[in-house]
Amino acid sequence: MAESTPYWPDTPRPPRGAPNILVVLFDDVGFSDFGCYGSPIRTPNIDRLAAEGLRYSGFHTTAMCSTTRAALLSGRNHHSVGVGCLANFDSGYPGYRGKIAREAGILPELLRPHGYRNYMLGKWHVTPLTETGPSGPFDGWPLGRGFDRFYGFMDAETDQYAPELVRDNTPVSPPGMFADGYHLTSDLVDEAIRFIADHTADAPDKPWLTWLALGACHAPHQAPADLIRSYDAVFEHGWDVEREQRLARQIAMGLVPADTRLPDRNDGVRPWDSYSADERRLFTRLQSAFAAMLDHADQHLARLVSFLERAGLRDDTLILVMSDNGASQEGGPQGFVNAMGPFNMRPEPMAEKIARIDDIGGPDTHSNFPQGWAMASNTPLRRYKQNTHGGGIRDPLVISWPAKVAARGEVRTRFAHACDIVPTLMDLIGIEGLPDTIAGVPQWPLEGESFAASLSDPAAPPRIKPQYFEMFGHRGMWRDGWKAVAFHPPGTPFEDDRWELYHLDDDFAETRDLAEQEPERLKALIDAWWTAAEAHKVLPLDDRFGPRFAENSARFHGARKHFVLHAGMGHLPTDVAPDVRARSYRIEADVVLKPGAEGVLIAHGDATSGYSLYLQDGHLHHTLNIGGEKTTATSRSPVPLDATRLGVVARRGETGPRTFTLIIDGASAGEVTATTGFGNFISWSGLDIGLDRGSPVAGYAAPFAFTGTLRKVTVTMGDDQDLDGEAVGAAEMARQ
Repeated sequence: MAESTPYWPDTPRPPRGAPNILVVLFDDVGFSDFGCYGSPIRTPNIDRLAAEGLRYSGFHTTAMCSTTRAALLSGRNHHSVGVGCLANFDSGYPGYRGKIAREAGILPELLRPHGYRNYMLGKWHVTPLTETGPSGPFDGWPLGRGFDRFYGFMDAETDQYAPELVRDNTPVSPPGMFADGYHLTSDLVDEAIRFIADHTADAPDKPWLTWLALGACHAPHQAPADLIRSYDAVFEHGWDVEREQRLARQIAMGLVPADTRLPDRNDGVRPWDSYSADERRLFTRLQSAFAAMLDHADQHLARLVSFLERAGLRDDTLILVMSDNGASQEGGPQGFVNAMGPFNMRPEPMAEKIARIDDIGGPDTHSNFPQGWAMASNTPLRRYKQNTHGGGIRDPLVISWPAKVAARGEVRTRFAHACDIVPTLMDLIGIEGLPDTIAGVPQWPLEGESFAASLSDPAAPPRIKPQYFEMFGHRGMWRDGWKAVAFHPPGTPFEDDRWELYHLDDDFAETRDLAEQEPERLKALIDAWWTAAEAHKVLPLDDRFGPRFAENSARFHGARKHFVLHAGMGHLPTDVAPDVRARSYRIEADVVLKPGAEGVLIAHGDATSGYSLYLQDGHLHHTLNIGGEKTTATSRSPVPLDATRLGVVARRGETGPRTFTLIIDGASAGEVTATTGFGNFISWSGLDIGLDRGSPVAGYAAPFAFTGTLRKVTVTMGDDQDLDGEAVGAAEMARQ
């Protein structure tokens, strides 16, 4: 009997045997951090996937999170699609818009015409953060780019115990709190299981793409306390010994050549033994928090893989596990227990760090490890995230597909790049060519190159296309196993940069600079870099951190100095909330009180940084929280029951608001002078009225919802804002 013709003649049909696809994208995890890449961190589930599939030792990213995600999703170079730097700002130049161009259809948009359903969980960060507010525009959000369902966060990072979550296009509160045992990783995996289970119940004959972009292991490093402490004994020997041990394991695994040697310590990293016993104890605990966060994520990934097995989906699911860039250098030489203070000009002395050692990884910390541990994470490679040396751009990639990949536990040394993932997946699925248009927009060609043949053939041809790199002026060019690379000190002339030359086929860790021996080869690679830079919209080179962030902020907020926040509004992300940094301002809430009324009128931030205006014990309070240091103004007298306007006036000091005067119906009701202020940022967590939705800014239990009637909150800002662009840039870089 002939097959009947479907009623809808253009009903999408998946290619025969099309697999389900699960992409697991880690954040700021270094080349050596998975157990199967040489680490002592417990990642048995990832190790099992590697043992049942393949590990790639030549996989490369773009050195930063937004940019790698743009390349992974689009199959094109990140500058080419408009995400040359970060999604946090739009420089106006074609390569630096902070948003993936519509002409660059991304993976779910390419899969949808072939019958796929597409699900996204976790970190997005490929649309400008000034477009993540409640009015969008939503064309750059996951559902605007081909995903059918989304549950995750839009920013570069979020608190793991009180995340800023979005479901589809709407901000939502997390379903639990720290006190309940809530953690974002487990929540994301729960939702991933739900999405796939829902799909299987409704459309079992259609393949799916599930893109799971975890917050782990981006700062803040947060994980269960007992798991954190379990790693102290593992890492107490320090980063120098750790690098040696990891390299030895990598050689034994066949992951790197036997003659690979460690490069010298990165600039500014001191020998482990040069620190005091207390400092070493602190640094060990900070590394333990990172390790526990990765261990914790692996445990929950195991739940997802186990579900696929129980549901009979595992054999036909192609799983990729990777990281978006090398380990992060933003922890500086000594790391942070709460980075929100130091990045807002409040120092965190060593004695304070040590005193808070048992808080590390908890809900009132924003911890990050020292650069020495980041260096160890990237073993045996040089430098870090942001840089175009190996430590920034060479990352783990595990691929497992039981139904089609017969290789078990093998290592592939082939060079591959983030922009190669889309063409590889399309090749494996059997999709030939791109659509001419998507949503009426003509499409640019893919720029990546498929490495699908290498899954079954270890001798598959090497990558043909050369590959350029650029980030904040750091540059690199790979071609035929050779790499030219330049480290660019910010603020110095680009023409003064010194280019190095490495034969990666013989020098995995970039330890033997051949620039003087091979000047003609080096010149050819540098010339090729400039040609690629022009072709892929890299130019003009711009190494300015601060001015780019400051210009974007000024362009977005413009002349707006007045916000009216009405009762009933939802959550405002920090980038679209009132910008009260380094300026005078007035906040006033219009209320109707009743006996015993209490609660938050407005709160921006979380336990690590922010401000809150609230009623407690009959008094009006305003708390300024800078890195956990809280300065509170309290009304001299209880608030009268007939009061209708409650507020605070902040008068700017030299580095931000310093004098805070409470006002009740326009009259002064109390005052405090602070020694700190919002010089560079308020918080990476956003703003709410009528409650404090995250970890509490001040001394109350969240959400501490207001029990009176709140009509609206008005914020009026002065014209005296004076931002230090470079300091703002440094703080923003720590956020990425």
